[in-house]
Amino acid sequence: MDMSNNRVVLYIAMSLDGYIARPDGSVDWLFDVEGDGGDNGYSEFYSTIGSVVMGRLTYEEVLKLSDEFPYADRPTYVLSRSNQAPAPHVQFTDEAVENLISRLKQEFSGDIWIVGGGQLVQAVLEQQLLDEVEIAIIPKILGDGIPLFPTGTVPTHFRMIHTQTLGQIVSIRYQVQGK
Repeated sequence: MDMSNNRVVLYIAMSLDGYIARPDGSVDWLFDVEGDGGDNGYSEFYSTIGSVVMGRLTYEEVLKLSDEFPYADRPTYVLSRSNQAPAPHVQFTDEAVENLISRLKQEFSGDIWIVGGGQLVQAVLEQQLLDEVEIAIIPKILGDGIPLFPTGTVPTHFRMIHTQTLGQIVSIRYQVQGK
């Protein structure tokens, strides 16, 4: 089954100063922001997702957020360079990201969600795998933390295709140019 028209999308929240987490990986600053009163478009986005990819550090932060693994109903792959004990709901892999993405496009319908973090974002941009980026800008300055685009990320051009205001949050969707 060839699903190669599936998009690879980054959907993520970022502080005004460009961070996706505090220096310790915490995302507690996301939870007291006035949104649209609903889920800020998350359900609609998630309904388009066929598989999920994240880095190991992001996975460890996701586990702290809830007793229920939030992506249990989607095939979820966690990239890790070190061996990990098997865990429910995820498959750990040290596969090259370009091979993993190519395989997921073949195996699953629906878009591939790049959850984070910065190292994974850097890798998918470097390999020119990313099709779209949707960033929810949170009206807070953290002052320090884990940047969305770490130093050394390849220069990339985007074209804005959609904007939306969700309470105090602005969501901007971009298409990656030059793919």
